[in-house]
Amino acid sequence: MKYYIFLILSLILFVSCSTEESEDVKTFQSGQEYRTQIDSILAIMTLEEKVGQMTQFTSSWDVTGPAIDENYKSHIKAGRVGSVFNAHSAGYTRELQKIAVEETRTGIPLIFGYDVIHGFKTIFPISLGEAASWDLEIIEQSSRIAACEASAAGLHWTFAPMVDVSREPRWGRISEGAGEDPYLGSKIAVARVRGFQGDDLKDITTVVACAKHFIAYGEPQAGRDYHTVDISERTLRDIFLPPFKMALEAGVGTVMTAFNEYDGMPATGSRYLLTDLLKDELNFKGFIVTDYTSINELVPHGVARDEKDAARLAVIAGADMDMQGGTYMENLVQLVEEGEVDLALVDEAVRRILEIKFKLGLFEDPYRYSDEDREKATIMKPEYVEAARNIGRKSIVLLKNDSAILPLENITGRIALIGPLGNTNEVLGSWHGAGNYDHAVSLFKGLKENAPKGVSIQYAKGVDVANNDRSGIDQAVALALQSDVVILALGESEHMGGEAASRAQIGIPGAQMALFDAIKATGKPIIVVLMNSRPLAIPQLDEQADAILETWFLGTQAGNSIADVIYGKYNPSGKLPVTFPRSLGQVPIYYNSKNTGRPLNPMEKYTSRFLDESNDPLYPFGYGLSYTSFGYSDLTVEKATYQMDEEIRISVKVSNFGDRKGEEVVQLYVRDLVGSVTRPVRELKGFQKILLEPGQSRFLSFVLTQKDLAFTTKSMEFKAEPGDFKFWVGGSSTADLTGNFNIEK
Repeated sequence: MKYYIFLILSLILFVSCSTEESEDVKTFQSGQEYRTQIDSILAIMTLEEKVGQMTQFTSSWDVTGPAIDENYKSHIKAGRVGSVFNAHSAGYTRELQKIAVEETRTGIPLIFGYDVIHGFKTIFPISLGEAASWDLEIIEQSSRIAACEASAAGLHWTFAPMVDVSREPRWGRISEGAGEDPYLGSKIAVARVRGFQGDDLKDITTVVACAKHFIAYGEPQAGRDYHTVDISERTLRDIFLPPFKMALEAGVGTVMTAFNEYDGMPATGSRYLLTDLLKDELNFKGFIVTDYTSINELVPHGVARDEKDAARLAVIAGADMDMQGGTYMENLVQLVEEGEVDLALVDEAVRRILEIKFKLGLFEDPYRYSDEDREKATIMKPEYVEAARNIGRKSIVLLKNDSAILPLENITGRIALIGPLGNTNEVLGSWHGAGNYDHAVSLFKGLKENAPKGVSIQYAKGVDVANNDRSGIDQAVALALQSDVVILALGESEHMGGEAASRAQIGIPGAQMALFDAIKATGKPIIVVLMNSRPLAIPQLDEQADAILETWFLGTQAGNSIADVIYGKYNPSGKLPVTFPRSLGQVPIYYNSKNTGRPLNPMEKYTSRFLDESNDPLYPFGYGLSYTSFGYSDLTVEKATYQMDEEIRISVKVSNFGDRKGEEVVQLYVRDLVGSVTRPVRELKGFQKILLEPGQSRFLSFVLTQKDLAFTTKSMEFKAEPGDFKFWVGGSSTADLTGNFNIEK
């Protein structure tokens, strides 16, 4: 009988749809094509059923937060759940979907979500590492593959991309984003949204994306996860908002709230953030989901008396779906009946949620994503695995290469691989979806299977990642003494990054530096391979190692990707998306800082500097070496003075002076010299990744518009101002090839 009601409803929807004018292209993004159908559904729903659509629970298949309600199946059957997360596989999602469609009064299908952050089964580099590629095409490709695999496993929705700008290396979730820069982060946000959502959500190889976390979650005090954020509105708008704006322009379907507060109000309870800014000012038409139990957390935050009060605050703020907290399910009906919450707010939230379900085609076929044959045929296709290898090697950053010790393409003899991260399959990184460690390629395996003829690879662990046990160092030293070169795999465990994984110290943990000292004493050349989720303070390694490769956590094909770079099968092209400090005392440190009234003067005391540390980072934003060398020349701007509405054209010649082809990320930085408010010393305003053959040169052009130069002015308007500007073009944020232009009033 219940399934019969769903069939009748489907027929009503089909008839109502057929009487509307066909404006598919124009109405898809706005959702107008589904308005009549959604009105029909709302008309037959009880208040309890509406609240059910606003409720999401996790299944017991995965744990991504605190308490799990094991009664989720009974809640589904009672019509009290509109979405389930942490449930995947075509078979299991079909089982749960069948309960919702065939055993509830309305038969409204569920939407299944999951943290598909940097891959589903085929795991790609952690998001921060992938951002180091500065390659928007491969970033979109990895999200596209992740969507294909996830959708084949019954999923409709990913809680990605995380577009939080972060300038805080202690924060574990810096690994999940694109680094410290709003411009680069915006470009990557668009690439990831496009990769996940494609051109049409009706395509069953797509999933709905979710821009998170709204907003400023990446700036927690002391770098401690979930901690207070205290920034100005100007900083909010100029630094943290741009990637969200670009994700919205790209059509992102959902947005997730942040755990932190802004201006004294936790984001999940902030009507200013969720309604005034996101829904009204930015015209967001999708739905807002809270982060895990963040409505409940309004109580310990101290802005709600109890969970009923928290539910009231959240729904009035504009939070459409309650993730895992159960606060809407337990309290929202009563709040409406008591007049504390307007029914129109509930209807609007349900309308937004149902619209996404329509766009996914779930009302046409609730089981369209639950095809076990497609799942088997899709998961970890050979071409997906090969793509992971390619994307992995493009994400590696060469930080140091003294005497051109790398690549080891002509080496013969013995290589010693030493270190706690040399022979582990824990290379997937945090938030690695449904990735399987058994499929992960360790560095040891990658080096052995790709070694040049005549090369022997032997391994010694030496020490663990985090403890102080040094009993294995002697064995590692003995192996080093018998070898021609040492590859030393150091860094963090993958569990030291991600959510709830903040670190008060950001050096190499445990006894690993004691191991480095012992190997250094052998006199053997040392190539350090770093695996880590965040920028690290590694001044000793920079001073004493012969070469350093920043490899992050590269995912399923990590060992093969690193081997391709070490053996010279691929010339590294990665550039840092985040600044590496010399010491923790410099944090926060980022390239686009403001100047002071007393800028650094090393010859004077009363200037902005440390007594015991340089102001300069260890490795600046945008930095990365190559096995070849690039040169910049002939920097020109089309003319010296422009009108406000004119395009500014800048060109530069880039040359490969080496004997090996390579890719270079050509970066454009701009400074507005005088503004109505203080402006950053440099801002990234353009980049292009190009491939040059040995001896080849290319002229590149950049175009700046008024929009590129806009900022939040003294009057809180977002616009460009006339005046003098300085610009730089080069291979990092410290580029010194410079020019000037002026914009007239």
